[in-house]
Amino acid sequence: MEPKKTDKADLTKKSFLFFTIGMVASLLLAIMAFSYRVYDDTSVKDLGDKDAVEEEILEVPPTEQLPPPPPKIQQPQIIEVPDEKKIEEEIEINMDTEVTEETKVEEIKIQPVEEEKEDPNQVFLVVEETAAPIGGMPAFYEFVSKKLKYPAQARRMGIEGKVFVEFVIEKDGSITDVKAIKGIGAGCDEEAVRVLQSAPKWKPGKQRGKPVRQRMVLPISFKLG
Repeated sequence: MEPKKTDKADLTKKSFLFFTIGMVASLLLAIMAFSYRVYDDTSVKDLGDKDAVEEEILEVPPTEQLPPPPPKIQQPQIIEVPDEKKIEEEIEINMDTEVTEETKVEEIKIQPVEEEKEDPNQVFLVVEETAAPIGGMPAFYEFVSKKLKYPAQARRMGIEGKVFVEFVIEKDGSITDVKAIKGIGAGCDEEAVRVLQSAPKWKPGKQRGKPVRQRMVLPISFKLG
């Protein structure tokens, strides 16, 4: 059996009316919200103590900077130089003096300039014309390579290097005062001195055109073949 409904109890017939009333109410609320005004009350707020003293801002006028004064030009002082003193005493020159045989005339002696005496035994390091072996340095080193005997001790130890030998070339070209000033040891120093002592004469060095003694240093190389 179906339930019976009356027309008054049926709410679906009034749904359109309720929807329309809700829409109108929503529009009215939206219009009131947009038209509502908020007034600024800043004029009512207390802005502070009325008795506060306002500070006056004084404008400082720009100061003009004057240019520095020009430097003072000091005029040079003129110093007066007094005139030369007059010679009060006059020098008398008697031109009438008679020259007789008894008059003594002093002779002016000019002393000769003594030349510096050179030591004949002086040894020079640098001269105008340096000493050189006859035939040139290639011929001298060829002689050294022929006469040089490699020491057995140095050969066993595998020692190689240069021995610097100092010597003096005499006025006649002979070689004297031979000594090793820097060596490598193992008999090489003594061998280099021996070879230099047996070397032929050199052309002596010259100073002012005269042969002089000259000290020299030469290296003797030892190298295993």
